[in-house]
Parts: sequence; structure tokens; C-alpha cells
Amino acid sequence: MEAIDGQILHALQLSPRAPFRRIAEVIDTGEQTVARRYHALRRAGVLRVVGVVNPRVYGEYQWVVRVHAKPNDLPKLAEALIRRPEVTHANVLSGGTELVCVVRAPVDDGEAGLLHRLPRTSTVLDMRIDLVLNVFGSPMHAHWTGYGHGLSPQQIAALQPPDRTDSPPPAQPTADDQPLLDALADDGRISDSALGERTGWSPARVKRRLVALQACATLSYDLDILPERLGFMLTAVVWISVVPRHLASVAEQIVRHDEVASVVAVSGPANLMVVVICRGAEHLYGYLTEELATVEHVRAYDVSVRSKRLKQVGSRIAHGRLIRAG
Repeated sequence: MEAIDGQILHALQLSPRAPFRRIAEVIDTGEQTVARRYHALRRAGVLRVVGVVNPRVYGEYQWVVRVHAKPNDLPKLAEALIRRPEVTHANVLSGGTELVCVVRAPVDDGEAGLLHRLPRTSTVLDMRIDLVLNVFGSPMHAHWTGYGHGLSPQQIAALQPPDRTDSPPPAQPTADDQPLLDALADDGRISDSALGERTGWSPARVKRRLVALQACATLSYDLDILPERLGFMLTAVVWISVVPRHLASVAEQIVRHDEVASVVAVSGPANLMVVVICRGAEHLYGYLTEELATVEHVRAYDVSVRSKRLKQVGSRIAHGRLIRAG
């Protein structure tokens, strides 16, 4: 990857809807250069910016679901799951008998809910469900930056929005908001004028509504990246057990590692779930023995290697490219 592409990726992780002009100013290059590079990466299926609605506005939480099935049954089960909107991530682990996915659902998910129906599916041999308790990382350290060429602290600060101490609580979107949210799920960088065409609103009304939804954390944005297209062919989930009083400090150390894409606290015997992205087995071994090994208070860990990436946030993976999940 060229340095400028790495800088653009990092800028979009920090501020997914930042204008090309602003990104160009921060990385000291031309606006047209940034736009051209971004569109080339998006056309190639390397990245997608997506709008995401906070699940808490619907009374939902995130659950990590590990499903075991027979190898012949898993592909059909996986295909059915990734088509469901409440399934936000899905990955097949090595061996082809286990699927790990993230599901949005309320704690009191009813009989018709996926978490209740899935265990009764004939193809499911075994299943474990853990609640996501916390997602770690500040805006500066909550993204995978192992691709290199990241921004300096000064550049990061220039792209960070001002802190808000008076933010209202998340509010449930209205029916009128749905065309807006659908358009942003398809392309999180769609222009205000194009959003106006999709909604029938004026650009000024679009801008006001975006500001309101973002200010109360109802609407946020994410950058989906396909690491395999950047030469990072091995992704692993590291399940870590930590003494509870050290959980936060251990997580905050790990989330700063370049290879780490996410760190979440979960219920269950392994109370940290860490996603690590590496170039290959040697890289992963080096991470485990040279980076993770330096973190104190890790009692035990177990590594699950991902064999196939199916879905992430707002994107599905098809023919080695990111496409819209819907």
C-alpha cells in the first residue's frame, strides 16, 4: 500500500464523512488526488463508508454468538444468517464447523427472535451466546492501523470533532428518517444534495437532521475495510481471560496494538474478545509472543483463526470485494 492510501484510510476511520478537501489539507496533498484514490479503493471493494444506527435506540444490545454445525450444513446456515439485518458481523472459523457472529437483539428477545429460534434449528449442534458489555478504545486508538502510514497525533487531532459534554441521549429515528438512513447505509459519504433527492428534503433540512441524529449518537459512521485486499491474509479472534479488576487496564493496553482491530468485554469465561489482523502465521506468532506477551494480568488466552469473512457492519463480502449488506 502506498503511503497516501494509508493516510486516507486512517483519515476516514477517524472522520468517515470528512470532505475530501479537509482530508487533503490534513495530509498535505490535492483534493482531487484524495477523491481519485478514495473512489479507486471503493470501486475495488477495499473499503466502504456506512451509516450505522445505534442499536440502543431500539432497546437492543450486541451479542457474540458462536454456532457449531456440521461442515456440510454450515454454508447454508451462514448464508441464511448474513441475510438477516440484525446480524452485523459473521465469520467462519478454521475447520469449517464454527460460525462466530454478532447479533443485535434485546435482552428479553421474544420467541420469534433469532437468539431463541437459532438453538432450535436442526443444523445447529451447539451454541454459545455472550453479551457485549463494553467496547474499548478512544477515537485515536479504536481502529486497526496495521496497514501502516498512519497519521501523526497532530493530524489526528485536526480530524477529531470537538468534545460535547451536553449531548442528548440517543433518540429513536422517525419514519421520515428511514430513506435518509437507507441511503447512508448504502454510502455513508453520500452528499447532502443526493440525500435531498433520496428523501425529498432540501439540503438545509438534510444537514439539520444529520446534525441532530449525530449529536445524540443515534447515527454514526464506520469504515469497513477488507484487509485481505491489502495483503493481510490472516485474521484471528483471541479470547482472553483477565482478573476483573484488571480488565479495563489490560483492554486499554491491547487496543493500542497496531494489529488489533477491536477489543470488547464480553460475558462468559473469556471476558475479552480481541480481533487481530496479521499478514500471516509468522506475523500472528510474533504478535502473540512479542506484543500480547508483554501485557500483564492475562491469565489465559485461546486463539480462533478465521477462515472466511462473510459480513462486517454494513457490508457483505462477495468474490473478494465489499458490497452492501442489504
